[in-house]
Amino acid sequence: MSKVSSLDVTILDRELRVACPDNERAELLDAVAYLDKKMREIRDAGKIASIERIAIMAALNITHELLTTRIGGGFDLAEFKRRMDSMQATIDATLAEQDELF
Repeated sequence: MSKVSSLDVTILDRELRVACPDNERAELLDAVAYLDKKMREIRDAGKIASIERIAIMAALNITHELLTTRIGGGFDLAEFKRRMDSMQATIDATLAEQDELF
């Protein structure tokens, strides 16, 4: 089990402290950057002023992207990752066998 640490992040110029398992830190930072980008795009479009409404619109947009990817409108990202992991394991096993030959 991974240790959980506090991590300070900034989203739309607001600093937040979140708890995060150490082994998920990179993914959380990617998520923070993505959310910050989406919220800035909505804010910069100038149609919504309230931070709460910006956050809700960003959540709706991101949820729509996720559902579109998972349901027929794209490919299944989780399945793609599983297939890539499987291929990497096969490559690693093959290279290990090659190393044993020499």
